[in-house]
Amino acid sequence: MAETTARLALPYIAAAQAQKHVTHNDAIRRLDALIQPRLESLTLATPPSAPGEGQCWLVPSGATGAWAGQAGRIAAYEAGAWDFFNLPAGLLAYVADVRRVLLFDGARWVSPLAASAHGAAIEARVMEEDLALTGSTVSTTMAIPDRAILLGVSTRTITAVTGATSYDCGTASERTKFGGSLGISAGASNMGVIGPTAFYAATPVRLSANGGGFTGGTVRVAIHVLSCPAPVA
Repeated sequence: MAETTARLALPYIAAAQAQKHVTHNDAIRRLDALIQPRLESLTLATPPSAPGEGQCWLVPSGATGAWAGQAGRIAAYEAGAWDFFNLPAGLLAYVADVRRVLLFDGARWVSPLAASAHGAAIEARVMEEDLALTGSTVSTTMAIPDRAILLGVSTRTITAVTGATSYDCGTASERTKFGGSLGISAGASNMGVIGPTAFYAATPVRLSANGGGFTGGTVRVAIHVLSCPAPVA
């Protein structure tokens, strides 16, 4: 009989085994790391100086310190020490630093919506940024990605806008593409849905003041896109 399960390598308790709790607790730790996992990042190469109990990271290539030589495995911080686990194909994980759910296909992390055997995929993303308003226009530092299909841009006024009577949401070349004369009161929102549109250059979203320049206020901007990564092999 094997000593561990085939997929998650959970240890079996042998007949007449001493200290059964040790084997049992090891299995529980593995389950805690591998079932519905939350990974803090897929790209951090240096172990954090003050990890939280139970926090997990994927170890990338070139990792240093306590993670050296563990590339491609989950690093879980348990009981004041690092433990490392292999990834089973089919694992779904929430990746906290990019706020996305990704699927491990046995070789790479791909979109869970649809992916080919060679890494081509359909990805859905929402990018979000809060803009402090001043002057006649304010643009996002994030951008609608190059070669993405834009579904829409939504906005919410987080703190009341001052100086302007309303604002438009669009791009540098199309002022009201995602909405015009939008509300300035806190809580006002707009769902700027458009016919799916392909963008062939990274394009920031621009908010433009109406009736006077912005003197204050904060608007949250969300970009809703689909992308089509090419096969990697």
